[in-house]
Amino acid sequence: MNPIVGIGELLWDVFPDGRKVAGGAPFNFAFHCQQLGHEAVIVSRVGDDDLGRELRAEVKRLGLSDAFIQADRDHPTGTVQVSVDAQGQPTYTIAETVAWDFIACLPQVNQLVQTASAVCFGTLAQRTPNGQNGVHDILRHVRKGLRVFDVNVRQHYYSLGVISTSLHQCDWVKLSDEDLVPLAGLLDLDLQDSVTQFRQLCRKYPDAPFHIAVLTRGEHGCLTYQIDSRPRGEWHPGSWVRRWGMVEEVFEPSVPARVVDTVGAGDAFTAAMLCLHLEGRPLRECARFANHYAARVCEHQGGTPRIDRAEVERAAFG
Repeated sequence: MNPIVGIGELLWDVFPDGRKVAGGAPFNFAFHCQQLGHEAVIVSRVGDDDLGRELRAEVKRLGLSDAFIQADRDHPTGTVQVSVDAQGQPTYTIAETVAWDFIACLPQVNQLVQTASAVCFGTLAQRTPNGQNGVHDILRHVRKGLRVFDVNVRQHYYSLGVISTSLHQCDWVKLSDEDLVPLAGLLDLDLQDSVTQFRQLCRKYPDAPFHIAVLTRGEHGCLTYQIDSRPRGEWHPGSWVRRWGMVEEVFEPSVPARVVDTVGAGDAFTAAMLCLHLEGRPLRECARFANHYAARVCEHQGGTPRIDRAEVERAAFG
């Protein structure tokens, strides 16, 4: 099986009680792909310091290789201060000028992504010119793998250039309701509901290569937009599939959860949807499973809890 690769930030999420949890969207994504039965790798960079050595050890303890985690002698390991409100929604304060801002396009990384089945990247690791160059230099070596752009807007670390360039370098794009709030003005989307804005965004880049776009909406489910020429229509209780022209739109309702926090839930959703797609499952089943899987992640602290795939399959498909 060819590996799935996450490119970008690897860091310590530091909670108010002092607890440290290995985090970063690309790492959370890779962890969940591995947990779902697919070989997965994180490409990142940590400081040549105690926090970096602890982080590498934690990556290995969680079952992933640290072979593609670069060591930086000049910049410290990344940290994020995380606070969680009464509804389980996290707020992040992200340290700047840290090791993962300087991910390098090394020969062994290029060889890795040439054989990858999918490569996932976001906006945060592109917050500096050096970071953007590093990410896109690596993406240029992807051969047949799916390039997944999981937008993950954080604080002020995004720009029109980063968003537009990334949309032109991906096969899939995934974003959330929360991502659309700051992007609406940046991308000149109408100030309407998020579903309308999502459709506008998908149509705004007709020359971009992405053929699947996913909007996650928390308690309002998820919406998937796929360019598809197959002449068929479907309807299923609780969900719907609608077609016009070359486009298919699939809605899947949310799944009840006893939310502890939502840290990493979006990364888990992306991993679950991609893994089932790579296994050949229909798009609707991928979205349904991803909703159930992300809901289970929300019932635990942190972004990398142990989740039993078989239990999720039973809940999603009976």
